Amino acid sequence: MLGWALTFFILAIIAALLGFGGIAGAAASIAKILFFVFLALLVITFVARALRGRSIS
Repeated sequence: MLGWALTFFILAIIAALLGFGGIAGAAASIAKILFFVFLALLVITFVARALRGRSIS
C-alpha cells in the first residue's frame, strides 16, 4: 500500500507541476486535489505502520 501511495503521490506532483505552470488549466485543479489526497494517504500509511511497529523500508 505504501508503494501505491508513493507512486500516486509522485504522479500528483508531476501533474501539479504541469498544471501550475499554465500548461493545462483544468489539470491544475485536479492536481491540487490529487496532491492532497495522496499526501493524506501517505501520512495515514506512515501512522498505520508506526502503530503496528513495522519499519518503513
